[in-house]
Amino acid sequence: MGTFYLSVISMLGFFMSILTLSMQYKHLLSVLLSLEAAAMNLFMMLFSFSNNVCYSGQTSLIFITLGACEASLGLAILVSIIRAQGNDYVSSFSTQKC
Repeated sequence: MGTFYLSVISMLGFFMSILTLSMQYKHLLSVLLSLEAAAMNLFMMLFSFSNNVCYSGQTSLIFITLGACEASLGLAILVSIIRAQGNDYVSSFSTQKC
């Protein structure tokens, strides 16, 4: 019964992070933080759903490792964009400047 509550809380957290992503779309850091919250809630959901599978620990470890790599890559991109453009506004990004 405890895993049911964990899965419900993680689903609610995932939908709240998607809602935050759609409403707070001004700065790249806000976008990255809401995506990281979505990834962490997906990690909790995966852990609660695969509680009875014998490889749940390995799957969870792989997913949390990929989440950490995603976070570090996002922060590296954020730093390089701030150094190149001077701000992190999403509206200032353009693919025509290449």
